[in-house]
Amino acid sequence: MKIKALENKRIDNYLSETLDISRSQIQKYIKENYITVNNQEVKSSYVLKETDEIEVNIKEEEKIISATPEKMDLNIVYEDDDVIVINKPNGMVVHPGNGNYSHTLANGLMYHSKLSDINGSFRPGIVHRIDAYTTGLLMVAKNNFAHASLAKQLEEKTVTRKYIALVWGIIKSDTGTIDAPIGRDKLDRKKMAVTDINSKKAITHFKVLERLNNATLIELSLETGRTHQIRVHMNYIGHPVVNDPVYGKRKLIDSTGQCLHAKVIGFNHPRTNKYLEFDSELPECFTNILNKFRDS
Repeated sequence: MKIKALENKRIDNYLSETLDISRSQIQKYIKENYITVNNQEVKSSYVLKETDEIEVNIKEEEKIISATPEKMDLNIVYEDDDVIVINKPNGMVVHPGNGNYSHTLANGLMYHSKLSDINGSFRPGIVHRIDAYTTGLLMVAKNNFAHASLAKQLEEKTVTRKYIALVWGIIKSDTGTIDAPIGRDKLDRKKMAVTDINSKKAITHFKVLERLNNATLIELSLETGRTHQIRVHMNYIGHPVVNDPVYGKRKLIDSTGQCLHAKVIGFNHPRTNKYLEFDSELPECFTNILNKFRDS
């Protein structure tokens, strides 16, 4: 499988994040020459260039990182020859990996349409992702031209991304900014945390929409797109997302997952350069919990 490098970073870090495989396992594959760059052997410390082509030849490839087409109902908000904007439902994983090899959004998209292959067969068309139990809008690329354009817009922070979240506690300030680096939790590698160790810059802006009984409804916008960024940042300031099963250690309302919804996505069309923006309603799983707070 071939992967085109999109960031200038160490190959072991890049592939660990991209393939959802531990860095130590990636380092093992590199040492055993299952992974090469531009047909050349490299060390785990090799820093990728954006023009590099990575070749991955590991025995577990089909099991771990490939997606097969599956027929499923997709909530498509917009589609043309280059892009798809989809409203992802609650509970759906975006692409195969980490124990989820089928029934992902990528599987359904492959059945629906031809997609970009910049990220290989495990993540066809996927330019960015949201958590399984976060609902809302995602951009999908149908070809490599569109994928490169959308990825560049994300990198340059020109994509509009607005989220709605219900968080525990009453936030007194009407607006705020959280500027705190995020990396792997040193005690639990499956979680992310605010840390200065092997972390990346992360900035989240929020504004209060409604104050309820022991909860606050907020709108958030992102300057960066780190894994679990909103969930980690809100937990960091003492206002974890309501119903989050991982961060915050608060009592769960039900089993539907965190009250976090990617409500707005806006970008310049890869071919026409026309700005497109899409909005989505809060899903029923979110509004059911929100109404419980409003009625309490």
